[in-house]
Amino acid sequence: MQVSTATALDTATETPELLISEQRFPRVRAYVSLTKPRIVELLLVTTVPAMMLAEGGLPSPWLMAVVLVGGSLAAGGSSAINCYLDRDIDPLMGRTSRRPLVTHTIAPRNALIFGLILAVVATALMTAFTNPLAAGLTVAAIVYYDLIYTAWLKRTTKHNTFWGGVCGAMPVLIGWAAVAGTLAPLAWLLFGVVFFWQMPHFYALAIKFKDDYARAGIPMLPVVATPMHVARDAVIYSWLTVAVSLAAWPLGMSTIYGIPALICGGMFILEAHGLYSRTKLGEPVKPMRLFHWSTAYLTIVFVAAAVDVFI
Repeated sequence: MQVSTATALDTATETPELLISEQRFPRVRAYVSLTKPRIVELLLVTTVPAMMLAEGGLPSPWLMAVVLVGGSLAAGGSSAINCYLDRDIDPLMGRTSRRPLVTHTIAPRNALIFGLILAVVATALMTAFTNPLAAGLTVAAIVYYDLIYTAWLKRTTKHNTFWGGVCGAMPVLIGWAAVAGTLAPLAWLLFGVVFFWQMPHFYALAIKFKDDYARAGIPMLPVVATPMHVARDAVIYSWLTVAVSLAAWPLGMSTIYGIPALICGGMFILEAHGLYSRTKLGEPVKPMRLFHWSTAYLTIVFVAAAVDVFI
């Protein structure tokens, strides 16, 4: 790439501090990207309402801060270790080809150390300021995601999305346990909502990036099964998601929670059936519609659950 003379002269006359700053920020952004911030955001959306329901109101601001920071660090550390473990397949997929380890912005060893440090700090925070159950669940989620899901199940079974769903639903249990020190039936129902929700959500994503996963040799269901099989499973799991969310209604929830869960759940199911119908007719599918609808559904249901606490 050519650089103009004027640009070269401008660069030569910049202060050393400015040059150092410009060199640092891309690396800072690279380290942040290793933590997969969008995933962290989604996890926090489910954690806070779970804590509020466990408390029956607003938990201690200090406890909420500890759980949110600890949870973010745990999720970020797990994601950084995930990038380290997947560094052999990420260059093969377009959606991951610009990750820091692929572009050599960060050395693999540094990424691994970074992830381990975040995981250790998260564990220390949860151990020191919550309780053994919440801390144990945090450690279990990190170990499961990286060593059981990423390093093993993701590469060996077509049901990897199902087994990976355990990780995504764990923040609900961690948040509840941090407040109550135990797990009530409602906590398990909320866990079930997130767990079953992940199948249609990530099936939609895998349909869009099917060729990527095939090149990398990852047996995602859309890679190894027929489109009708995938579409059918998306419908089944969307129904299961909504059924579990509505099962939480009688357990102390009001219509503030129930009505949005019912209406948004119906829209979610209709979108899954739309994917199935278009697949059956051989029409072009738009899997990202289901992906975005599922995200909206989960957000609305958990926000409604949080609001319900104060009504």
